[in-house]
Amino acid sequence: MPLRADGERRRRKGAETSAAAEEPAPDHPGAAPAEEGPSAAEEAVERLFAFLRRRLDGDYAVDEFGFDPDLTDNVLIPALRPLYRSWFRVETIGMHHVPDVGGALVVANHSGTLPLDSLMTAVALHDDHPAERHLRMLGADLVFRLPVLGALTRKQGATLACTPDAERLLSSGELVGVWPEGFKGIGKPFRDRYKLQRFGRGGFVSAALRTGVPIVPCSIVGAEEIYPKIGDIKPLARLFGAPYFPVTPTFPLLGPLGAVPLPSKWYIEFGEPIRTDTFDPADADDPMLVFNLTDQVRETIQHTLYRLLSQRRNAFLG
Repeated sequence: MPLRADGERRRRKGAETSAAAEEPAPDHPGAAPAEEGPSAAEEAVERLFAFLRRRLDGDYAVDEFGFDPDLTDNVLIPALRPLYRSWFRVETIGMHHVPDVGGALVVANHSGTLPLDSLMTAVALHDDHPAERHLRMLGADLVFRLPVLGALTRKQGATLACTPDAERLLSSGELVGVWPEGFKGIGKPFRDRYKLQRFGRGGFVSAALRTGVPIVPCSIVGAEEIYPKIGDIKPLARLFGAPYFPVTPTFPLLGPLGAVPLPSKWYIEFGEPIRTDTFDPADADDPMLVFNLTDQVRETIQHTLYRLLSQRRNAFLG
């Protein structure tokens, strides 16, 4: 499958739409001139004031996990969109494998020193999926202990990576995202890039089995190159209570400038769903079945990563 298949389809669609818009309309004697609509800037200002009015009036909903869809759609996703579209130039493949409605579990590889891969996956499913789905991410408790960032993460729809929360979200028809490698994946050295780490004990598979939702393997290429981790200052990591304190070619050498991610070219591929509704919910307690399904998901993602890597020219041009 060509890497640029979905991107080229979107560009062709855009070109056809532009061509149709440029065709001159036939002259109709006596017809009134068409009225010009509001400009893009005017529409943006109108949306901003409407958003502020809702916030002041309290006219927005927050669910039991702290998810604020109004803030997510109008502030958080737009703030990430320039990274997604212009900096990483993300292209998605296999989006049709993600269901339009109902619960599903997206399982992805984790990398990049900082968890930008999870954020870009959330933008992809919101912007490029026909149903504009929100991804309810499962995160480590360290994320929610961070000031400001922890609260924003909750408002974007994330919650603690624990089986009860995952099952509640899946049972209510949400699209849930999990990165089973955790800090082992995101903090691995650059020399181990695109080599999947251990997938934990398969808690995500147990949650899918108990709720009967499909598991969608997700493979992300490009995130490994944004902050190439070439070292780890362990005393500073212990001081800050972090799993690692990364050293990259630009950080901490360049100070705050080193925090700017390198503009690698990203591909996010969603694989064919693995059904779990053919099993009995009680099978979630079968350790051998859980292990086999966990290994199946992991191997699917690993093989897809190798295929995508074999098809790209280099990390920054794609």
